[in-house]
Amino acid sequence: MGRILLFNKPFGVICQFSRDGMHPTLADYIPLPEFYPAGRLDTDSEGLLVLTDDGQLQHRITDPKHKLPKTYWVQVEGVPDDAALEKLRAGIQLPDPSARLRTGFVTQPAGVRLMAEPVNLWARNPPVRVRKAIPTSWLELTIKEGKNRQVRRMTAAVGFPTLRLIRYRIGEWTLDGLEQGVWRLA
Repeated sequence: MGRILLFNKPFGVICQFSRDGMHPTLADYIPLPEFYPAGRLDTDSEGLLVLTDDGQLQHRITDPKHKLPKTYWVQVEGVPDDAALEKLRAGIQLPDPSARLRTGFVTQPAGVRLMAEPVNLWARNPPVRVRKAIPTSWLELTIKEGKNRQVRRMTAAVGFPTLRLIRYRIGEWTLDGLEQGVWRLA
């Protein structure tokens, strides 16, 4: 059985060990080159990244047929009403971001609820833009798929753009007790 490493990825870090010359990488935080990410987080997303030193385990974690739920804390612009939340719960039509496909895809149903701002949330650097005339709110959103920028595209499709995106959970693993930029073996 392979080893699992949990990492609380900061904003702006790319999910690879090789340097690109523009962004910090996993190598700046994790001195264990035998580990590989089991999935990715966009550079502008934060939170839980699971890494492993076992290729079969890496495949199992990322393979959509195993349907590991992923829970995100999502700060959105505005306050979603029940109708917007129901659309997310039912599955929503998203256009293809590359415009290669006319129809895009329909997301699987998501678990979603309004939540208070997470307790002990670290400051983001750079800070999220704030507009005094527009309130923000937090959602807890759980999906079992993970297409490119899916959560951001989902909230935008119901009229509430994502300002900050933090992955809190993948399957049984969570960010609990894991400070930003810190890793530990699970």
